[in-house]
Amino acid sequence: MNEERIPDVTVVIGAYEAMPYLVPCLESVEAQTIGADRLEIVAVDDGSTDGTGEYLEKFAAKSRIPTRVIRQKNSGGPSGPRNVGLGLARGRYVFFLDADDYFGEEALERMVAMADRAGSDVVLGKVVGVNRGAPKSMWRATRERVDIYHSKVIYTLSAQKLFRRDLLERLSLRFDESLRTGEDALFTMEAYLRGAGVSVISDYVCYYLVGREDGKHVTKSGGYELRFDAMRAMMSLIHRLEPAGPKRDLLMVRPFTVGMLQQFGPVVLKDSEEVRRHKMELAAPMMETYWNDGVARLIKVSERLRLACVAQGRTDLLVEMVRYIRAKTVPDVVASRKGDKLFLAYPYFRDRSAGLADSNYEVTVPDWHGTERIEQPKAAARRASLPRRAARRVRRDLKRWKRRVMRWRARQNKR
Repeated sequence: MNEERIPDVTVVIGAYEAMPYLVPCLESVEAQTIGADRLEIVAVDDGSTDGTGEYLEKFAAKSRIPTRVIRQKNSGGPSGPRNVGLGLARGRYVFFLDADDYFGEEALERMVAMADRAGSDVVLGKVVGVNRGAPKSMWRATRERVDIYHSKVIYTLSAQKLFRRDLLERLSLRFDESLRTGEDALFTMEAYLRGAGVSVISDYVCYYLVGREDGKHVTKSGGYELRFDAMRAMMSLIHRLEPAGPKRDLLMVRPFTVGMLQQFGPVVLKDSEEVRRHKMELAAPMMETYWNDGVARLIKVSERLRLACVAQGRTDLLVEMVRYIRAKTVPDVVASRKGDKLFLAYPYFRDRSAGLADSNYEVTVPDWHGTERIEQPKAAARRASLPRRAARRVRRDLKRWKRRVMRWRARQNKR
């Protein structure tokens, strides 16, 4: 390789048993409109036995893109190969490309242009799934700078993003090799919080996330204990980097809803009593340290109630709550006497023996009652200052809720 030339982008590819997916992956790098002279590839074969390493070496010998191939014993996860590749990278930017996936042709050209124009340290290019799901909520608009606290970017923390290498070196940021899952989320969240800005490209598909037909995708591996390890690391990182207050609460919603809830959803109905008890034990220190009213009020009622059961260590309440939700039962809407609060009457509402406070049932963020979207009455009232059309909608919503309150009170009087 020409040691004098500094590439714009180093594409780091960690590969393990990647054939035949590696073929279109590498072809997509060669097809990049940014040009071979602005790229380099560092590919790390993590102990493959299916010809992955041999194919990488053949590619390196013929490609116009300077390519360095490292072959090593299997490390047991994606962190090791990524760290090796990052240590050898020379580009102004680094992109971690999984060997199963592939780029859109203009991906790197667009992302580099965005980072240079906006001065951002992380660029998210739109991702779509191929034979698998992919995150969607963060691709509503292209933005040179996003507010990580109020945007949806914290819900895509995979490593498949463009990172400014100066940031990674300044922070000595590397993937945590002690984690077997969630290591990329930890890496990306720290880059978000300590970097100089995050940009989003939504008007062009930059990355194709491929679902392997053989089911060997790394995110599907590992038991529930590894998920708790990842949650613990994420919560600790947020707690360390973000001062206490509303911003920290907003960030904490992520590990509680994308993490904790997944362990205490419908899966608990299949778990043995022993597994349920163990999960509660693993969750208890995190709930005690990080769960608070500020976080709780940012979460929908059905989700908040499950987490409240976990915080109390009440497996019995949790199982009943999950069964109720899974049955798609629509709870009654209950208004406070003043009409300034709405509650969703899920199981154990105002049952003192359960120990679940009314605040766990209160609608504090836009929520759903069956197929109908609802929100706090006072939030609806605040919208009355909006233009006339919106104000009419507010008045209509308030009338509807008043009628519901009257019907509920009538039913109460008949009892």
